[in-house]
Formats: sequence, C-alpha cells, structure tokens
Amino acid sequence: MTAPAPTTSRPSSPSAPLTLIADGMREVDQVIASRLASGVPLVGQISHYIIAAGGKRLRPALLLMVCGALGYQNSLRFSLAAVVEFIHTATLLHDDVVDDSTLRRGRPTANETFGNPASVLVGDFLYSRAFQMMVEAGQMRIMQILAEATNIIAEGEVLQLMNMHDASLDEEGYLLVIRSKTAKLFEASARLGAVLAGSPADVEDACATYGQALGTAFQIIDDVLDYDGDATELGKNLGDDLREGKATLPLIIAMQRASASDAALVRQAIENGSTDQLETIANIVRQTGALVAAREAAASEARRAIAALGALPANEYSANLLQLAAQLLDRRT
Repeated sequence: MTAPAPTTSRPSSPSAPLTLIADGMREVDQVIASRLASGVPLVGQISHYIIAAGGKRLRPALLLMVCGALGYQNSLRFSLAAVVEFIHTATLLHDDVVDDSTLRRGRPTANETFGNPASVLVGDFLYSRAFQMMVEAGQMRIMQILAEATNIIAEGEVLQLMNMHDASLDEEGYLLVIRSKTAKLFEASARLGAVLAGSPADVEDACATYGQALGTAFQIIDDVLDYDGDATELGKNLGDDLREGKATLPLIIAMQRASASDAALVRQAIENGSTDQLETIANIVRQTGALVAAREAAASEARRAIAALGALPANEYSANLLQLAAQLLDRRT
C-alpha cells in the first residue's frame, strides 16, 4: 500500500490538514472538559487555564488521523487523544517551572500566574488523571505504550537539565534530548492509533516512525524559530532557549562554522545563559547558514516521516498526514 504523493499546492497553516478531523477534535475537547473535574477548585482553574490557551494540539490530532487512515472509528480514540493531551499539558506545566518561563502561547504561563508550587502539583494531577483514563481503556498494550512514553519524556527532561549551559553538546546529544523529550509523545500517539486499529507489527512500527520523525522535525523548527521568528506570532519570548542555556541545533551548527571569536561569543552566551548579545548571536546564526542547515535537518526528518506512510492505505487521512509533514517545513509560528 502506498501513500499518495503530495499535492502541488500546500496549505499555509498547520491546521489545514487537520480540518478532516475537526469534528473528532471537538469530541476530544468534550472529553477533556469532563475529565478536568476536581473537588479542588484550583486544580480545575489551572488545568482549564493552560488547556484553554489552545495550541496546535498535534499529538491528539495525530492519533485521530492515524485512526482514520487505518479505519478505526470507535469512540475510545477520543478518550486516548485526551490522555495524550493531558500528558503533554502536564509536561508543559513542569517545563515552564523548570525553565522559569513567563510566556506561552501569547499569554503568561501558569507558573507566572498561579506560582510554581501550584503549577507543579496540577501537572501531577494531569499525569495521574491521564493514567486513570488509560486504565479505563482496559488494554495492557495501551498502558505499556503510554507508561514507557511518559518515562522516556521524564528522562529527556532530566537529560536536558544536565545539558543546560553545556556548549560542548553535539548534534547527536541534541537529537537524543529532543527525541526523548518531544518526539516520544508524537511517536506514542501515532503508535496508539495503529494499536487501536489492530494493525500488524510492521504498520504499527511505520506509524511510530512517522510520529517520531514528525516530532523531531517539529522541535528542530521550533528551535530555529527562536532565532528566526516573531515573538507576537510565536506566543513566546525570542531568545528563551539561549537565556535557559540550551545548546540547540542552530547554535551547535553556528559554533562549528563561525570564526573562533564568534564561536567563543556563542559559547559564552550558552554557558552564562545570557541574552545580552542576542541580536549579535542571531546574526552569527544567520550568517553561518546555521538556520538553513537546521531547516535541512528538519526536512530530512520530514522525508523520513513521509516515507513511513507507504505502509498505510492510500486515503484522505494518509494524504493529510503527508501534507502535515510536508508543510511543517514552511512553519513560521
């Protein structure tokens, strides 16, 4: 079975390929709203605050898209898509505390609004609620996939923490972090769609490969936009990665290609977590071609994702999965 070729005209917004599952995503939103209920008012208040902020919701959407491609229409997919979003939201709450972030999706982070202790504890609530819901699914394989994903994400978070202010981090180390921290939940979401559909092992693995590659490309582009984006459109502060001392791919490539003095400037900024020279460093990243090289690395991952779709039936859902990977490379927000 072969996935269809991409069309010549690509949509300009990541939401365009997802219009096919718009009704399904509304069902997911209803599940999310109903399962956020808690006898502790602050739990619901913070949970609603961060989930209501919106976002691309790519992980639950990916699960629904794969289910559609493989012909699975049971309502269990809505519950598991909500589980995926709860896990993702919990990681955001914890991330923003660890990173001391103040802005997400164009408004103050939950920790900025409610404080660090409340954000951490509500993140814990969302994790535990997600596990309650996956138990209700009654399938050990589902629990295994999501438990493993959650554990690897946590390891990725710790690994990233260990790498903070380490200007010697190479591309391999960088990819290890983002494939654990970001791409793993994309991978699990796509794999779950195949598991729900009762797909054979080769199809399940192909879906997981698609999700991992898509998630890796997504994070690389996200890191590019920290030096090549618009803060208003992105909904976050430019230079946040540098302020946090993160050696992301654009900086790693720039240090490899820059003059000794420019490389030393970038290295010092990472080690000190300083954005005093942000404009100069952004120019170094651009002038060395690091942004172009990083986008090509993302393109390579997108091509890997597209190749994996060959294991899926050719239908409107697999066509939209292909478009999602293809247009990710044009992402500007």
